[in-house]
Amino acid sequence: DRLISWTEHPDPGVRYFSFTAAYRASFRWAGPRRADERYVLDLGDLKNLAEVELNGRPFPVLWKPPFRVDVTDALTAGENALVVKVTNLWPNRLIGDEQLPPDRDWTGPAPKPVPEFTGRSLKEIPSWVTDGKPSPTGRYTFTTWWHYKKDAKLLPSGLFGPVELLTEKRLMFRP
Repeated sequence: DRLISWTEHPDPGVRYFSFTAAYRASFRWAGPRRADERYVLDLGDLKNLAEVELNGRPFPVLWKPPFRVDVTDALTAGENALVVKVTNLWPNRLIGDEQLPPDRDWTGPAPKPVPEFTGRSLKEIPSWVTDGKPSPTGRYTFTTWWHYKKDAKLLPSGLFGPVELLTEKRLMFRP
């Protein structure tokens, strides 16, 4: 019902999610387009990458602010179908997996320069990995380096908006 960081969601499956999620919406646009106007979809703020599709037409990946794309040629009078796919980074899933019991052994004590990071390496590849089985504790990830502690700060993720359709008018300047 509103755009929030996935890390603020009460469901751990959303809070610790790392990959791509799709936001879908439809909107009516009165049209028609004017020759001197362009229409730009502004996604506002998001983390970290976005793919936009309007009425089945895909646009290039947006990877840095401003998260805007010219949708003039895809916009139609009447109903419009918008899909915004947002991809975040991996740390939230790694931190989420730290909420579960351990499923591997790490070498030595963790160094102390940054409290939320551990910096330990894997002692040996567990048999469940070499046998191609899932983690016995339900973890989603497997790494050979222990990156985060379970209380590490989550990275903001998702689409925060505001999402707006902007009109740009071409102005002609004459000397």
